[in-house]
Amino acid sequence: MAGGFSHMDADGNARMVDVSDKGETKRVAVVRCRVQLNEETFDMLVRDALPKGDVLATAKIAGIMAAKQTHNLIPMCHPLPVNYADVRFDVREEDHTVGIEAEVRTTGKTGVEMEALVAAQIAAATMYDMCKAVQKDIVIDECKLVYKSGGKSGTFKNGWSPA
Repeated sequence: MAGGFSHMDADGNARMVDVSDKGETKRVAVVRCRVQLNEETFDMLVRDALPKGDVLATAKIAGIMAAKQTHNLIPMCHPLPVNYADVRFDVREEDHTVGIEAEVRTTGKTGVEMEALVAAQIAAATMYDMCKAVQKDIVIDECKLVYKSGGKSGTFKNGWSPA
């Protein structure tokens, strides 16, 4: 490992981390983010009246599909068997936001944090795409890993409690 970077060889060249000697463990990652809408767009979302159709159903499917394709998007990401992927929504009328929670599980030699991050962000981007006809200034923020378990580093909690 060059200078402590796991994705570089001794000569400083990019490389995929070798996980062949690692043991398989059950791995879970949960990522949350938020989509901020204006009152009009939020009302249309809740009434399922947006011109492109069912935003949340489409965003859920997009997020799950994205989790399964993460290794095709991030150069040094290992292809993993995704045993479970889900995207859940918390529709909050009080501030016109939609909380997104993506959860990914596998049994493997490396974690699924990247898969959960990509799932949440693609679900959010899909929401943006489906709402942009009525609102251009949608904000996607607060994207963070809130939970991971498995592997050598064990359990990580970052303000996480089950939704």
